[in-house]
Amino acid sequence: MTDLKTYFENTEGIGVLATADAEGRVDAAVYSRPHFMEDGTLAFIMRDRLTHRNLQSNPHAAYLFIEKGEGFQGMRLFLTKTHEETDSNLIEKLRRRHDRPKDPEGVAIRFLVYFKLDKTLPLIGGDSKTKIKST
Repeated sequence: MTDLKTYFENTEGIGVLATADAEGRVDAAVYSRPHFMEDGTLAFIMRDRLTHRNLQSNPHAAYLFIEKGEGFQGMRLFLTKTHEETDSNLIEKLRRRHDRPKDPEGVAIRFLVYFKLDKTLPLIGGDSKTKIKST
């Protein structure tokens, strides 16, 4: 897990989190890099939109990360939701972008959603061994 944390701390790119509801209707949304928690889980900050609602009935998700640069480098993470919380102090501490305008009415609830990592795969190909670039 340390290699993954280092990879995401040092690699720029675009991430997409894919979820499906209980009936299998799929959604994909752009998400920032995952947060690596002390207990070994990964977490994403999310609002109560389609991705969050899907995770209420189906805990499985896939995160696709495409590295910035030429070619198609990156990885896929297969995840299972373990729990969530609404600790606004922790969420504010974890936020990477503090330049976003705050919710003017202060009513938008954010969730910190935790996942266990089930499997990693490279962006392209089916080899189950993750190759992490050393920086």
